[in-house]
Amino acid sequence: MSDSDARRERIQRAWEAAWDRGDVNFLDDLLSPDYRRLESAGAVRSLDQFKASILSTRSAFPDLRTVIDEIVAEDDRVAIRWHSTGTHAHPFLDVPATRRSVAANGVNFARFDGELIVEESVTWDPRALLTALGIISVGQDG
Repeated sequence: MSDSDARRERIQRAWEAAWDRGDVNFLDDLLSPDYRRLESAGAVRSLDQFKASILSTRSAFPDLRTVIDEIVAEDDRVAIRWHSTGTHAHPFLDVPATRRSVAANGVNFARFDGELIVEESVTWDPRALLTALGIISVGQDG
């Protein structure tokens, strides 16, 4: 098995455990203790903050499922294209449960240092989630 294949396998295993089952400790085998997550809104999260955000998201969307659509690996870089679905069953970001089904998708660009990801940049459109929850409207004529 090549290094790229092994990385793909480790990413897949860790994502399924963390995002689909809430077992965020699986991330410790993939992410460096010095991990930094750069989010599309400009926020920077540490490993502990990232784990807490997964648990918070899973609390609001207990049936959350995240599917990795594609992983492209080259040298110390990996791109991960994904999509998620879930039902808004509990409050999320101070928004009461809407019971709506939602979908989101995005791309993560990660950099490895040895066997662990040290940095990850995440691109997704949170407006799509807010629109699906009925919190904002997109494309309405005023």
